[in-house]
Amino acid sequence: MPRRTATLLASTLMLIALLCTAVLIPAPYSEMSPGPTVNTLGDHEGAPVLQISGHKTYQPTGHLNMTTVRVTGPDYSMNVFYALVGWLDHDSAVVPHKTLYPEGQTAEQADQENAEEFTQSQESAKVAALQQLHIPVAAQTVVASVMKDKPADGRLHAGDVITAVDGTKVKETGDVAKFVTRHKPGEKTVFTIIPAKVAAAAEKKGHKPGAGQRQVTITTTKAQDGRAVVGIQAGVDHIFPFPIDVKLADVGGPSAGLMFALGIVDKLTPGSMTGGKFVAGTGTIDDKGKVGPIGGISMKTVGARNKGAQFFLTPKENCAAAVKDTPKGLTLVKVGTIGDAVKALEKIRKDDTAGLPSCSPAGRS
Repeated sequence: MPRRTATLLASTLMLIALLCTAVLIPAPYSEMSPGPTVNTLGDHEGAPVLQISGHKTYQPTGHLNMTTVRVTGPDYSMNVFYALVGWLDHDSAVVPHKTLYPEGQTAEQADQENAEEFTQSQESAKVAALQQLHIPVAAQTVVASVMKDKPADGRLHAGDVITAVDGTKVKETGDVAKFVTRHKPGEKTVFTIIPAKVAAAAEKKGHKPGAGQRQVTITTTKAQDGRAVVGIQAGVDHIFPFPIDVKLADVGGPSAGLMFALGIVDKLTPGSMTGGKFVAGTGTIDDKGKVGPIGGISMKTVGARNKGAQFFLTPKENCAAAVKDTPKGLTLVKVGTIGDAVKALEKIRKDDTAGLPSCSPAGRS
C-alpha cells in the first residue's frame, strides 16, 4: 500500500474514532434555545390568556408577549459532539447542567418547582397590576407549609388563615413567628384560624373570610437555635376584588410575571398601552411591582424578534448580558419596576422612542 494512501486511511480511521468518541462520551451540559412566545392580550389554544370577570375590561390592540426558553430535561445526557455543535449555534446556548438543575434534583422535582414559581408569579402579577391601577387588594396571613413530624403536623394545614396567636391579632406574616417565639419550648400556644376549606369557599364568593374561626392549641418544640417553634411556615394570601385568571398550560417558572402584570393593566385600562405595536419582554415581579432578573435572556430576545417584536422590556439586571447579542431590529428597553414599564409603553405608543431608557453593556441608560 502506498505511503500516501496508508496515511490517508490512518487519518480517516482516527477521525472516525474521534467522532465516535465525541458521540459516546457524555458531557455535563444542558442546552437552552428560544421557546414559544405568547401575547398576554390575546388567545392561546382557543382561550384568552388573561380572563377577568366582575370588572369592566377592554380589548387593546398590539402585543405584550411573554417569552420562554426551551431547555433540555434534567435527565438528558448531552454528548461532546452536540455540546460542540451547540456552542457554535447562534440560536442556542450550552450551559453547565448544574446551572439549570441542582445536583440530585429529579425531573418531577424540577417540574414541581417550576409549577410553584409560575403560580406565585401569577399571584404577584395580579397584585402588582391592581396596585398600579390603585385598586385595593386585601391580604391575609396563612399557613404556607407544615413540617412533617413537628407539633403542627395534622393540627394546622396549608391554606389555613391565621387571624391571631394567643389572642393577639396577626397583622402581618412576621407576627406569627414573633408571637410563637415569645414562648419557651414545651409551652402551649393558641392559634386562632379559619380552616383552608372555609376560607377558600368564602374567597370564591368574593367575600373576605370571617366566619368559621376556631382555636387550635399546640405545644411548642425546640428548634436548633433554641427558639420555640411549632413547625409551620407562614405566608401571604391575597383576596382580589374580582376574579383574574391566567390560562396558559405547559409553562413554568417565574419569568412571565412582568408581562402578565402589564397585560392585566392594559385590559383594565381604556385604549391600548402599546399603540398597536409589538412589544415583548420578560422579568419576575413581586407584590410591590419590582422587576427581577431571569435566565436565558439572549434566547428570549431571539425568540421575540423571530416572532416580530420591535421592543423588548428587559430587567435592568439583565441589560449587560442582553445587549451583547441583540437581534437586529429589536430595541431593548430597561425596566426596574412595573411603573418603569408603563412609562416606557407610553413613550412607545407616542413614538417617543428617543426617550426610552435603553440597555448598555454596563447596564446604564
